[in-house]
Amino acid sequence: MRGREAIVPHRRRCIPSQFSWVDHRLVRDGHVQGRSAQALALYLFLITVADADGLSWYSDVASCRLLSWNESQLQGARAELLNADLIAYRKPLYQVLDLAPAIVTSERSSHTGSHRTEGKSVGQVLQNILAGGAR
Repeated sequence: MRGREAIVPHRRRCIPSQFSWVDHRLVRDGHVQGRSAQALALYLFLITVADADGLSWYSDVASCRLLSWNESQLQGARAELLNADLIAYRKPLYQVLDLAPAIVTSERSSHTGSHRTEGKSVGQVLQNILAGGAR
């Protein structure tokens, strides 16, 4: 198929033997929307160094050194990821969490044409859809 050929065929990306990966739902389900570049950088760092269970024991000192940050920048990015429910943290352990379904906010729904679901559980939204009724 024209246009689908690799630009540099001998450098095609391969899945490595270790467990580092980025879940496409991070973008598709809107988890990156509204996140700062620092929070996304920390998330990328954590998913890269985490084990198969999403656990990482990198210290704050090592993380700051590797990311070229100060302690305040790390704390801010970590707080943002905690608030977004993307990670859990109990010093010195990080856990990258499984991505929960994103809840459509009123701001996003105005851009996508979706119905507002803020404050409703997934079950409530599904019941409304199945009932064909009010959202």
